[in-house]
Amino acid sequence: MPDENDFAVASEETAVLKGLTTAERSLFRSLQPSDTYDPPAWYTERWRQIAAIPAYAAFARRALETAAARMEAIHRGELPYVAEKAFTPDEVAVLGRAARTALARDEPWLPALLDRLLPAVAVAPTAAKTLPSQALLFELVRAGRDLPTPELVTAVRAARAATRHAGVPKQLDKNLKKVEAALVERVDVALRQPTLGFGPDGVLRRAVGPYEAVVTLADTAVLTWSKDGRPLRTLPAPARRDHPDAVKELRALVKRVDIQLGTLARALEAGWTADMIPPYGRWRAELAEHPVARAVVRRLVWEIEVAPGRWRAVLPEAEELPEAPEDAAVRLWHPLRSDPETVESWRALVTERRLRQPFKQAFREIYRLTPAEEETRDHSHRFAGHLVHYRRMFALFRARAWTSRLLGPWDSGDEDEACRTLGAGEWEVGFRHVLADWSDEDLVASTDRVCFRRRTAQGVRPVPLAEVPPLVLSEGLRDVDLFVGVTSIAADPDWREDGRRPYWESAGFGELNGTAQTRRDVLARILPMLRIADRCDLEDRCLVVRGELTTYRIHLGSANVRMAPDDAYLCVVPAARKTDGKVFLPFEDERLSLILSKAFLLADDAGITDDSILQQIRRAG
Repeated sequence: MPDENDFAVASEETAVLKGLTTAERSLFRSLQPSDTYDPPAWYTERWRQIAAIPAYAAFARRALETAAARMEAIHRGELPYVAEKAFTPDEVAVLGRAARTALARDEPWLPALLDRLLPAVAVAPTAAKTLPSQALLFELVRAGRDLPTPELVTAVRAARAATRHAGVPKQLDKNLKKVEAALVERVDVALRQPTLGFGPDGVLRRAVGPYEAVVTLADTAVLTWSKDGRPLRTLPAPARRDHPDAVKELRALVKRVDIQLGTLARALEAGWTADMIPPYGRWRAELAEHPVARAVVRRLVWEIEVAPGRWRAVLPEAEELPEAPEDAAVRLWHPLRSDPETVESWRALVTERRLRQPFKQAFREIYRLTPAEEETRDHSHRFAGHLVHYRRMFALFRARAWTSRLLGPWDSGDEDEACRTLGAGEWEVGFRHVLADWSDEDLVASTDRVCFRRRTAQGVRPVPLAEVPPLVLSEGLRDVDLFVGVTSIAADPDWREDGRRPYWESAGFGELNGTAQTRRDVLARILPMLRIADRCDLEDRCLVVRGELTTYRIHLGSANVRMAPDDAYLCVVPAARKTDGKVFLPFEDERLSLILSKAFLLADDAGITDDSILQQIRRAG
């Protein structure tokens, strides 16, 4: 238990607060929800206001440095160690406020301090599987959820690696997902990338005894081994036996790099509606030519303002960067800002070069205002009336940085509006949904309207859809389309005999949504390259596959299958058979992979051995 005289941050904070103005003190009094699972939208903005108070910012640094010094003293044995007693509850709360203040200011001294403090808090100075303060560890992680930085994520991962407590890693992993989801919304900070020892060519080489380990960055980080310049097929046993720590460190580096690349890709995609990219000189040095970031950045199409009002699109992986002023504007190319011919040319180039982009860009769906939405003015019913697997949709909310209350059979748990901020926090999109069936564990929800709101100093106000910037509108509606398309019960054969069958039929074989239309475009490009090309044709909504036994139509939205001659439904287990080798896809799409898997299976239906599938085909015949 720390002595109040040795570590008086709580009393010092009280003294600092007494010296503030009444208005400044009121900011702190409004922060009661700081321990909530999902802080309100105004929460981080309030911390930015607090961070602008010089006296409290100076105190925050003193408090965190004192905490780090105390932990170092405990680890040196200069202070006694008692598990979970390094800091009192009051001190944990004060240090959480200090951390949020420093994170909001993005203080240059903070990364080094976090590297000292977080791992030290996570592991006992003895061999015990305890912690000096689990409470402070998780309070600092919660601070990172509210105001994340890449350096904090790195420090938390170091703490996770250091701890010997059995339950802490799982909790840290759970919280890290929230921190990284929040990081992608703080684009100006998330783009900051460490080099991690990689050379300008995106390669890291390290001697491990007589062997050389090589980590190469392409779509992901790949670790290979060689000896005397000769590549080895696997990790050599002597290296694993004689240098286990080096091997472990290299494997951890590969995981860390993949996480870093994924975080950068999500940050760039999330920042699309804000155009928060540094000017050309910084973009080139810190992203396009950065040893690590280049693995993501060079596979994307960018627009550079080479002259006032004249933008040039460039794919760094395929061509040299253009000449442009150092302060020229840079932004991610978006198909919404291009004509169909230009979009077609980028899609053709990506396919021709077999380039898998970090996220869907060249093939990205676009959503423009419809006449029906002009009539409804302030909301859209474009995605209303669908039945979805609620738990799956809720998981997608989290993955796509939407906030929403968990619905269930309890008071006020039957409906909610999921929300996401866009355009650097200026815009908000809302998606209403209602529980339709909670009779068992597989909750079903019904989708409702989508609306947009604008955030101003005076508050949040609804806005007519016609006034929403086209890119913000398109990206907001695209997310909702994704939620519906991925989680609709139309792709679940268990619902075809249920009372929901009319919806299952209409959605499972109906008009294609934006995502499914993109699948059709991709299939049109890659089908000629497949060995089953002569057995396949594309219709408006389906991929038609001619087998030896009959002909099949695979819906491009749901991946449901119908058979000739009377459109009988064919239930195919997704894992029945994999596609023929590695089929190139320009983006990750599980439903498209499933469609191709079924196509390869059914094109060779004479070779099917699964009795359940064969019986269905024979009955149809």
